[in-house]
Amino acid sequence: MASTAKPRGYYSQSFSENRNAQYVMEWNQRVIQPQRYAPNLYELQINYNQGTDYGYEVNYLLYNYFVYFQFKYKQRLGPYVPRI
Repeated sequence: MASTAKPRGYYSQSFSENRNAQYVMEWNQRVIQPQRYAPNLYELQINYNQGTDYGYEVNYLLYNYFVYFQFKYKQRLGPYVPRI
């Protein structure tokens, strides 16, 4: 993940928050549908509340994890092509 992540400050906190909210929603939908999506990839739901201020660091790390996950496992968690 460290080799593909943009440096801190590249994306704003609001950008990361918006993408994370969409990615978490899709992720959680896949967790509850193990017959449709690989249960070994989507094991646990993520408790992420868009109204909570988790700060820049949490949003940065979560966003970059989702980007890494999508590239590594060739998954698409939303309408956006992941940016590296």
